[in-house]
Amino acid sequence: MRLGVLDVGSNTVHLLVVDAHPGARPLPAHSHKAELRLAQLLDGDGAIGPEGVDKLVSVVHEALQAAEDKGVEDLLPFATSAVREASNADDVLARVQDETGVELQVLTGAEEARLTFLAARRWFGWSAGKLLVLDIGGGSLEIAYGIDEEPDAAVSLPLGAGRLTAGWLPGDPPDPEDIRALRRHARAEIARTVGEFSRFGAPDHVVATSKTFKQLARLAGAARSTEGLYVQRDLKRESLEAWVPRLSAMTTAQRAELPGVSEGRAGQLLAGALVAEGAMDLFGVEVLEICPWALREGVILRRLDHMGSVQPPHGHGHLRDAEPHIEAVPRP
Repeated sequence: MRLGVLDVGSNTVHLLVVDAHPGARPLPAHSHKAELRLAQLLDGDGAIGPEGVDKLVSVVHEALQAAEDKGVEDLLPFATSAVREASNADDVLARVQDETGVELQVLTGAEEARLTFLAARRWFGWSAGKLLVLDIGGGSLEIAYGIDEEPDAAVSLPLGAGRLTAGWLPGDPPDPEDIRALRRHARAEIARTVGEFSRFGAPDHVVATSKTFKQLARLAGAARSTEGLYVQRDLKRESLEAWVPRLSAMTTAQRAELPGVSEGRAGQLLAGALVAEGAMDLFGVEVLEICPWALREGVILRRLDHMGSVQPPHGHGHLRDAEPHIEAVPRP
């Protein structure tokens, strides 16, 4: 069957269309993206303003049309941290549903971490052993660890690259004092969680997902995306530590000229690099591997897992129908 995942994230609204059935690898059929940057459209009260809501409704309409054009049978729509943390989230969700018919399910941070972990586990398989998975989004950092398909520990921290850039790095290039302040803040946030994971022992394999990690790995010499999904791409801490001072001295325009860095993400690359460097350092990670699958694939895989026991509704599907037993991972 043809499934569509509509991901309303902090940076983009992304429709991923796949051909999938239980027991088989989902095959990508179409991708439709629109940069919205909801995390940067919050007003002083933490609400998504009228202009931002208008844009969101318009982009969801476009995604629905694309899904219809591509023959999507079941749509799984969800939103992450930008909508989750907006002070007017209920009003935003109600308007999207009223004007588009799409009922967005707002994932918790723990749910994001769990679903991303599932995608990484399925990609690398059981032979990877105990996995530590890191994911830097626009609004949050997710960390998950475990040996099964459900992580033993999972946390979500407000350390997304877009959020931190907007709140901590106003200059272009940013002021060195602002960079140092952000570095201290990010490491303090991450350090609070390290003990929750270290009691499970060292991971056998450390992997990372997200555009931020992919771009940092590309800067450090990893293969281009055009070389295919199955080329191993690593990021060494030593290489990342060498790049952070260089990124700190660059303007957004200069970063956009670097290999693998998109113009739309160039502004938040430094904040993402500081978070990635802090996470790798505090968790004692010398090298990690980039995982091509992430949250969207995790949503699809969970939906496929439940296809036998949960019948999809007519019309637009809802992620909650595919997630009947999902719960936040309690902190140890």
